[in-house]
Amino acid sequence: MVSTDRPRRSDATKEAIRAAARERFAADGYERATIRAIAADAGIDPAMVMRYFGNKEKLFAAAAEFDLRLPDLTDVPVDEIGARLARHVLDRWDGDETLMALLRAAVTNQAAAERMREIFAAQLGPAVLAIAPGDVSTRAGLVATQVLGLVLTRYVLRLPPVVAMDRDVLVTWLGPILQHYLTGEPKHIKSV
Repeated sequence: MVSTDRPRRSDATKEAIRAAARERFAADGYERATIRAIAADAGIDPAMVMRYFGNKEKLFAAAAEFDLRLPDLTDVPVDEIGARLARHVLDRWDGDETLMALLRAAVTNQAAAERMREIFAAQLGPAVLAIAPGDVSTRAGLVATQVLGLVLTRYVLRLPPVVAMDRDVLVTWLGPILQHYLTGEPKHIKSV
């Protein structure tokens, strides 16, 4: 009979691989991190990494435990929510190679894109639910469009006008949009 009190050896091996992968992806970025280097960091043969995870993309998705560290916005004055969230986005993404690696991978890899969707649904959805009226999934989705668009253009594509913007100026532009998505109402277009 197999004991359920101790974790199975394969579970420990998988966790060692995931931990090594998180560190390697953070240190080297997605593109430069290799299965061979991750296996060496975990102290195992590269074939074991492939056995458990199949390929680098699936390993990245499995290792991607990202915390957006969203602030509790329930005590923030309603008219300051958008600016507070905008500042948080900039603070969280500035220099975080692991988040950037996930975003880069999500653009071209289905497993990484699914992981990004899971992260935003699990973390952004409840944060929006705590402060926003109405259709929370729509509001969270619209917030995600702005946040992901900003981080893609500022940190991954590095579009010069967006990269050059001062943080306070960027908050001035982004804050009201996030504010509207979180607390505003859509304006209905009248047909002519």
